[in-house]
Amino acid sequence: MKKDYYEILGVDKGANSEEIKKAFRKLAHKYHPDKGGGDSTKFKEASEAYSILSDEKKRAEYDTYGKSGNNSGGYQGGQGAGGFGDFDFSGFAGQAEQGGFQDFDLGDIFGDLFGGGRKERVKRGRDISIDLAILFSESIFGAERKILITKTSVCSECKGSGAKVGSDTVTCDICNGKGRIHETKRSIFGTFSTQKECANCHGTGKIPREKCHKCRGAGVLRSEDEIVVKIPSGVDNGEMVRLGGAGEAVRGGTAGDLYIKLHVEKHPIFRKEGSNLLMDLNVKLTEAILGSEVKIKTLDGDLIVKIPEGVSHGEVLRIRSKGVPTGRHSRGDIMIKINIQIPTKLSKTAKKIVEELKKEGV
Repeated sequence: MKKDYYEILGVDKGANSEEIKKAFRKLAHKYHPDKGGGDSTKFKEASEAYSILSDEKKRAEYDTYGKSGNNSGGYQGGQGAGGFGDFDFSGFAGQAEQGGFQDFDLGDIFGDLFGGGRKERVKRGRDISIDLAILFSESIFGAERKILITKTSVCSECKGSGAKVGSDTVTCDICNGKGRIHETKRSIFGTFSTQKECANCHGTGKIPREKCHKCRGAGVLRSEDEIVVKIPSGVDNGEMVRLGGAGEAVRGGTAGDLYIKLHVEKHPIFRKEGSNLLMDLNVKLTEAILGSEVKIKTLDGDLIVKIPEGVSHGEVLRIRSKGVPTGRHSRGDIMIKINIQIPTKLSKTAKKIVEELKKEGV
């Protein structure tokens, strides 16, 4: 059964890149395996879907050959095993994951049988998820924040080689420099030769002649790193920021990613709604009747707002281009909701004036 990447991300086929990105961020936070209640399978599915739909070329190919498939087995489907283009091996893969064929790898089997071999998987470090509290103004205008995080990083002394500075590396004597060990395994199909990563050289094919004293030859070690987080303008509370390659490092492979969930503090005056900033403004009855000028504090500084004569309770005034930045030279607006304050007690003089106004039909 072909995967529907749009269904996995929960977006329509006509979704734009921003909608796809937002959907992935939401799922990445929900299913990330490092968080409580995470689901590694669904996280991988969402990551796979995003990697295809976020790339215009891959998405076009997927839209053409993807879910519906074709005579070659669908998108990225397979003539790779030679002569099996019309056969769906997904059932075998599912059984392998459930333990039915856990002693061998179908990729190795068909690679050995038909000569193609499988594409080597690049090792990848674990992803990391953290939470970060930011100011309301930082969420509106964007910001750079420096954070300290303890994680597995490439050794700064040997730069990941595991060798002592000035020393070289030599060919691993276990795998003879191939980085992989061949094993013979039995299965329902017969006896097959499979491969696994060499534990001695971690798949690199090389071992240090003299080990690095800092990481003891591992090439990586736990350390506290300072990372600069660039917060884009206009982010919402709970939104995820992804820093590629800032996760856990692994020797002989690529580092995982760092996912940062943003927690925006509430502002005493403003609320964000799309590209606009909303606020309530209390005005006196006389100000509403006669009009006035009121000074308010905005994120850009003090601003004089003109209250028009005869303004209504609940009426919304718009201050243009003082809201959330939407581009290099464009911004949303400030929307001011008027709340007219009706006095609960009046002096004799004030009451007399109001009675006169009543006679005038006001």
